[in-house]
Amino acid sequence: MKVSARRRKGYAHSLTARHHTLVADEPQEQGGADSGPMPQELLALSLASCTAVTVEMYADRKGWDVGALEVEVDYERGERGAAARFDVVLKVPAELGDDQIEQLGVVAAKCPVHRALVGEVEINDRVQRS
Repeated sequence: MKVSARRRKGYAHSLTARHHTLVADEPQEQGGADSGPMPQELLALSLASCTAVTVEMYADRKGWDVGALEVEVDYERGERGAAARFDVVLKVPAELGDDQIEQLGVVAAKCPVHRALVGEVEINDRVQRS
């Protein structure tokens, strides 16, 4: 999977994945134009959306109705030397049983973004002339 970020103006960047384009930027108080979410917000959004899709796929296979499932992620950037923190909350229908809710919590932690964030990650950086 290959994605790209291309500078627009100021700190704003066009983010491209396949045929989709999003915008990332910094808020005005950080020198940006606030034309899109900050990169850290995009990371939290990735976790929220991946968790939602993973839970919905599992529930579909089980025949469970999760209704208008909502996943909230509260992200706190770790200070130098400290870990970042993600608090993930799944909001599911009250009618689901305790066993179903417990299983959905287990499944939520298995989404690919969650696994990438808690696992060993290798990042290879290089600078290339264009």
